Amino acid sequence: MNKGLTTDAAEAAVRHVRFSRLPERVRFEDMTEEVEAGPAGGLNAYDPEGSWKFYSCLALDLGL
Repeated sequence: MNKGLTTDAAEAAVRHVRFSRLPERVRFEDMTEEVEAGPAGGLNAYDPEGSWKFYSCLALDLGL
């Protein structure tokens, strides 16, 4: 019999070496980012007079 590793056994050994332990745990503090909120009424404020520019209606688009 062949005393060497078969292809399947060699691939299994490579997978075991590569994935035998889990990656390091990521702390919650590293997953979140604190950002200071901007002042109210800035560039992102709601503008009712300018909102019609972005209104889209399928019936109007189809000319119905």
